[in-house]
Amino acid sequence: MNRVNIDAQEIPLPSWSGSAGGFALKVLDEVKLDNWELSILLCGDKTITELNARYRDKPEATDILSFNLGETINDGGRTVFLPGDIVISLDTMRENAKYFQTPEDEELRRLLIHGILHLNGMDHKTLDQDEPMLALQEEILNRLKDERILNIDGGEK
Repeated sequence: MNRVNIDAQEIPLPSWSGSAGGFALKVLDEVKLDNWELSILLCGDKTITELNARYRDKPEATDILSFNLGETINDGGRTVFLPGDIVISLDTMRENAKYFQTPEDEELRRLLIHGILHLNGMDHKTLDQDEPMLALQEEILNRLKDERILNIDGGEK
């Protein structure tokens, strides 16, 4: 059984965070991952800029960062995998949704899938949609196209 923990820094925890956790669980099922204890941090551009500068020497905002941990622990006789953390800037996510003329809900779902694939060991060198990881990301997004985290208008649930 997978678990997802969502927290917020710099911003209040959104009312839709439970829906985001539920969506992440569905992505883990799609990728056939089990016994994951996934951590997701939602934040604004200030927090993600600080993290990007500190860990990647890029003092600028980005939409998502993933920090691989890749450890297993024994939790009451059950082996649990701690893949690491996903950090998403809601500020940059919203900017990207406008720029790409994509609903915010779709962009948020795409970022959650993207982060999970990174924590599962996948990577990409470019943003070319032919990259295997990005092609899989879009395939999963399409398979889960009826799922929603935010309201239809892109606002909070």
